[in-house]
Amino acid sequence: MGADNLRGVALMLGAMALFALEDMFLKWAALGLPTGELVFVAGIFGMPFFAVLARREGERLFGPGLRHPAVIARNLGEMVGSLGYITALATVPLSTVAAVLQAMPLVVTMAAALFMQAQVGWRRWSAITVGLVGVLLVVQPGTDGFRPQAMWVLVTVLALTLRDLATRAIPPGMSNALISAWGLGSVALLGFGMMLVQGYLGLGQAAVPSGFQAALLTGAVVFGAAGYWAITAAARTGEVAVVAPFRYSRLLFAMVIGMLVFAEYPDRLTMAGAALIILSGLYSFARERARGRAEARAQSLSLANAAR
Repeated sequence: MGADNLRGVALMLGAMALFALEDMFLKWAALGLPTGELVFVAGIFGMPFFAVLARREGERLFGPGLRHPAVIARNLGEMVGSLGYITALATVPLSTVAAVLQAMPLVVTMAAALFMQAQVGWRRWSAITVGLVGVLLVVQPGTDGFRPQAMWVLVTVLALTLRDLATRAIPPGMSNALISAWGLGSVALLGFGMMLVQGYLGLGQAAVPSGFQAALLTGAVVFGAAGYWAITAAARTGEVAVVAPFRYSRLLFAMVIGMLVFAEYPDRLTMAGAALIILSGLYSFARERARGRAEARAQSLSLANAAR
């Protein structure tokens, strides 16, 4: 393994650790703050950064692209995904949230095959099936270990899958910064609306966070931003085929934090389900890598024959 790949792996591991710490701070904050307030904070802190980047690129923040169906679908997925994610962090063990989220690449692949005519062979379909079985083992429906709140993690996966698929349909003229600003702005609007509704229904009155709660929110923002930087640097430093599989280390970090900080100890079914999700994801990734190599060899052979 070359030096660049080693640095890329180290950055990816660091990014996953930072994201796990971000989750820890959010979960901690969720113990004392209404969900709507956390959703609002998640959106309002991130939107200005991307809005400034979009303006520097000469784009209008409230241009006609905001009404594009794909943008609307993406924003909807971002909103529901953020709501589901923060609600799940507040109500179920950290390891459960992290384990089910690892199945997201499999669900995206399945949705792309079903709705966007992506080519998926029987081997990858088998890997997707195994991964979904792993999700069932983690969530444990119909058993004594089942927590209805765990369904929020599934809502998160489905909503973020919609977000990712809709992102592919957005016209290429819109920058990533502009799309991100719109998505986080939508999350902030959702959180603001939730605060009003929750306060009216008596489900949690929004309030100025205490010093400790403000520190928790600051920690989530700082570690989340650092993780975003680290994962971007990892993708640009090492080979994707080498670096990407280390994304699954986030589950290990989440389990350790869950045990040390929240006294959450995953049972055997959760551990087995997590193992199936990771193995199926790694296999699906390996199949995609092999297919990419085969296509590259076929293209090189075709070009060589054409040159003769």
